[in-house]
Amino acid sequence: MARSSLTTPEPDTATAAGRLPAANLPEVYRRLGAAEIRDALRKMRLIRRFEESAEEAYVRGLIHGTMHLSIGQEASAVGVCSALSPTDYMTSTHRGHGHCLGKGADVGRMFAEFFGREDGYCRGRGGSMHIADPSTGNLGANGIVGGGLPIAVGAALAAKRLGNGRIVVCFFGDGANNEGAFHESLNMASVWKLPVVFVCENNKYGMSTSVARSTSVKNIADRAVAYSMPGVTVDGNRFADVADATHAAVERARRGEGPSLIECLTYRIRGHSKSDRNRYRTKEEIESWQKRDPIQLFEAELLEFGLMDTPEMVAIQTSVEEEITAAIEFAKASPAPSPADLTRYVYTTERGSHGHHGA
Repeated sequence: MARSSLTTPEPDTATAAGRLPAANLPEVYRRLGAAEIRDALRKMRLIRRFEESAEEAYVRGLIHGTMHLSIGQEASAVGVCSALSPTDYMTSTHRGHGHCLGKGADVGRMFAEFFGREDGYCRGRGGSMHIADPSTGNLGANGIVGGGLPIAVGAALAAKRLGNGRIVVCFFGDGANNEGAFHESLNMASVWKLPVVFVCENNKYGMSTSVARSTSVKNIADRAVAYSMPGVTVDGNRFADVADATHAAVERARRGEGPSLIECLTYRIRGHSKSDRNRYRTKEEIESWQKRDPIQLFEAELLEFGLMDTPEMVAIQTSVEEEITAAIEFAKASPAPSPADLTRYVYTTERGSHGHHGA
């Protein structure tokens, strides 16, 4: 299986480490600061190696079912999450590993969930497509196309009614923009001026159908005008572009001005799922997007602006490799669920309004 190299391009002599940040440094980098920028790069590397390692584990028979990899979309996940506070909410998709890790999920518990073990986020009962972590505001990945949209609107309504200052980010794919739930959710969020940011990760294909064949507008963000909210299309492979747009949308939501729609133009290097034989895309198309790898673009920019040097980047990759190795061992050592506990954690034990008890 392909994996990330432990090499990074050497900095140009004019932009060696230690140089003061360039005058044309993106404003969002000044806002985030050095520590958060370093953390963003580490998260992007962690997401990449997590998914490459998950792919390898699948081939070795450690993971059953299927999975949907987001290799090539790391800047979108991390750029969006860089604008969120730990208490903000997020809903995800069936291609949501990067979102979960971007929001702060533990890699060991992620692998344990993949392996169907008790130490997983859903005690091994959810698997790749249903990871949730309320402690970090992650309300869950979702196997239903567009399924997270109305959930995000409900969470945003609750946040507004409670006045707790939280906002909700809702990730969805290009295929979901033609679902009824998309239009209903954007309309309701706008009518009630809810604090939600809708993020469409447009990776050009809904399964094997291209956006050009399925969507009537050139840019999905163009649909925002129908719901009286801002809509912006950004380069989803550039961290700074994604983070800048998300910060603006999050601040607007916190001011009580309502929702926004962000479209991140990106690309999934792997197929739709593990059963995808990739016959609808050309080799040339895939290779052209590989040349715009979001991690390589981010590293090149950080070197250019003198924000990091090559040894720091190599150190990040080394620490990521160590974390992935330890996480896999943790997951392997985690106990498997007992068949006798099949229905445990499926129903709530809280008494509902009609007095019914869960299992």
